[in-house]
Amino acid sequence: MAALKQLLLERSVKRGSFVLASGKHSDIYVDARLTTMSPEGMLIIGKLGLAMILEHSWHPDSIGGLTMGADPVAFAISHTSALEGSLLRAFSVRKETKAHGTGNQIEGPFQKGDRVVVIEDVITTGKSAIQAIDVIERFGGNILGVMAVVDRQDGGREAIGARGYEVVALTNMGDLKT
Repeated sequence: MAALKQLLLERSVKRGSFVLASGKHSDIYVDARLTTMSPEGMLIIGKLGLAMILEHSWHPDSIGGLTMGADPVAFAISHTSALEGSLLRAFSVRKETKAHGTGNQIEGPFQKGDRVVVIEDVITTGKSAIQAIDVIERFGGNILGVMAVVDRQDGGREAIGARGYEVVALTNMGDLKT
């Protein structure tokens, strides 16, 4: 976890005055994609994310969440699972149904009946994870829980918990304020 925290602090944590997607103001912004899309970040997050999923005795068939924040995290964990022989399929959830081609809202090898861990890069209010949960359930997925890289500790864990799902995070804002 120390390597992830250091990478996030070096690359993703910005200090200043920011308006978050939730509309709230914050003096810290976490652009997790600067870490999750980097080779080092993918290596670290893949290993830590897979370990956390297994530690919580979740046995998913697939993992994914709302594009774009969840994508590199899910793909890194999926890749690591292949190296370790557990083969978790990764997918992306679109915010809206695609208006052309196959008209998919879930892209990738997701299958109806899959046991799913929903992935997030940063949880703030929980809105993105809940949106992904709603889509995945509508298409026949069974949610096991939610795993995030960063929990901003701003009510998201509680909002998702109110829906009946456990939330785990690799790190949180308390860790990143140092």
